[in-house]
Amino acid sequence: MEAGDAGNGSAAAAQIKGSGDDASCKPLPPCCVKAKAGVPEAEAKCHDTVVSGWFTEPQSRFGKTSKVQYYNNPMWPGEAHSLKVEKILYQGKSPYQEILVFESSTYGNVLVLDGIVQLTDKDECAYQEMVTHLPLCSIPSPKNVLVVGGGDGGVLREIARHDSVETIDICEIDQLVIDVCKEFFPNLSMGFKDPRVRLHVGDAVDFLRDSPEGKYDAIIVDSSDPIGPAQALVEKPFIQTIARALKAGGVLCNLAESMWLHTHLIQDMLSICRQTFKGGVHYAWTSVPTYPSGVIGFLLCAKEGPPVNFLTPVNPIEKIQGATKAGKELRFYNSEIHRAAFVLPTFVRRELESYTTCSTSTEKEKPKESVSKSQKIKILLNNAILTAS
Repeated sequence: MEAGDAGNGSAAAAQIKGSGDDASCKPLPPCCVKAKAGVPEAEAKCHDTVVSGWFTEPQSRFGKTSKVQYYNNPMWPGEAHSLKVEKILYQGKSPYQEILVFESSTYGNVLVLDGIVQLTDKDECAYQEMVTHLPLCSIPSPKNVLVVGGGDGGVLREIARHDSVETIDICEIDQLVIDVCKEFFPNLSMGFKDPRVRLHVGDAVDFLRDSPEGKYDAIIVDSSDPIGPAQALVEKPFIQTIARALKAGGVLCNLAESMWLHTHLIQDMLSICRQTFKGGVHYAWTSVPTYPSGVIGFLLCAKEGPPVNFLTPVNPIEKIQGATKAGKELRFYNSEIHRAAFVLPTFVRRELESYTTCSTSTEKEKPKESVSKSQKIKILLNNAILTAS
């Protein structure tokens, strides 16, 4: 996963650049401001990193107090999801981020970067399997795949189920994340053992800029939240660089935040992606209990070329030889949940439909001969699926 950043300053002071070609600045929404240990709601620290914690002093049977640690995610003001900490397993700092691993009482080992839960033993499957198989099962026989971020190895593990894949490149900026996950998350880092994997430690922007045009069938961006250093991974120049590295008809799967908390980010990302990917843009989602609001979304994008139908897996995982054999069983993904992932709740459909209609109406008028070729965003009311055509 790409580096995160526990940025300084208050919500009012934090700013981000407007999406698309709009160069104006606007305040960063409170839900996207990473709190630091020094702000009021994060004052109680349970260890020496920037992660804040809650402490309780319960009475024991013998009348003595015993300190209990809880992990509290500080990124979303006004909300908290606490995990009981049984033991701190690792805490350290790389040149890019704070890294914490602890053993929880209910979710197994937990990886935290810059105060944000990245994965747990219990529910990592819901993320790793979906972010991988939604794109790879939507195209026939993918051969060359790139993972941006993904230093825990979970996405590599899932890509390795596809016997058609010949090369798996991974570009992870933080070597320490890789090393820590190899020690504390062996069921994920096993992905690095596949002989098709080629590890590149460095900046993904530079790596993709130097990659040959049309090299990859699929690119999976397994990054942290799109603020701080990772913000570049959802901006138009990087998205265009990804499109250049994809073959005609190649696909991108990019994280697209929570529909309960971040529709403004989803709207911005959707706008950027639909300007670049003419083969189709879809929003999908899955349930991950330890992520804020319990869900995470994905943008599935196809480069113009051979048609891609994300809604129905053309390369179903159940028919891939050895993909689900004993010892390699899937825990979350299947072809039915693939189709269901693109069905949107009514409020999400409404907000995205309203935004795309509004943004389309404000575009400058184009020459008459090019109007028929312009991209349109549609919400299919019968099954609530967002699509670009």
